[in-house]
Amino acid sequence: MNTLKVKSFELAVYAKGTPDSEKLALVLPGRLDTKDYLHMHSHVDYLSSKKYYALSFDPPGAWESPGGIKLYTMTNYLKAINEIITHFGNKQTVLMGHSRGGSMAMLAGTQNKYVSHIIAAMSNSQPSQINKKLKDKDFAINYRDNPFGGKIKFELPLSYFEDAAQYTMLDALSKCSKPKLYFLGKKDTIVTPESVRNAYAKSANPKQLYEIDSGHDYRFQADKIEEINKVIGMFLDKQI
Repeated sequence: MNTLKVKSFELAVYAKGTPDSEKLALVLPGRLDTKDYLHMHSHVDYLSSKKYYALSFDPPGAWESPGGIKLYTMTNYLKAINEIITHFGNKQTVLMGHSRGGSMAMLAGTQNKYVSHIIAAMSNSQPSQINKKLKDKDFAINYRDNPFGGKIKFELPLSYFEDAAQYTMLDALSKCSKPKLYFLGKKDTIVTPESVRNAYAKSANPKQLYEIDSGHDYRFQADKIEEINKVIGMFLDKQI
């Protein structure tokens, strides 16, 4: 396991490329997802081929990043992104994420002046609402497939949802002049096509919307991962 020590956290990372590259790319996993899923590795590998120092990381408190699940919040995820950018010298940075990772790309990308491009695949731009059933419990049980076999169980505390509810990106996106690329999954039932279209419609130019014939978990389809990589490449080439 490779680790990166930033100001507030120790993070488990998957990285490719040269750390002293002029450009940085962060590939951000979705909620309770890991840097080691196939699509995260593929996006990192692809961006490194475009001369970025590219990395994905397990957010604080999740998977191989130490600290325990109570560290796993959007606030700490945001802090980790900003501290990684600072750690590598505040280079021009591309933020790309899937699902909640894409939401984090919107959140950090509209705030951090060193972020040049925002790429969000099947991601919400609205705050998370706390499920009424969850209010009577201390945590929500979630399962994720382990890329090395089997399943892993997470007991996500109520504090995660309370923290996430404070965030919305729509107003910031409407004022953000950085290039933005949104991926919409035509068969997505988790982040609906309508919600992605809404974020795109309300975002300031320049912006691009790409519709892919996939459900939410495109990571199980190698051809869809490759399709997304190609679109990312054309988007970045066009903006340079």
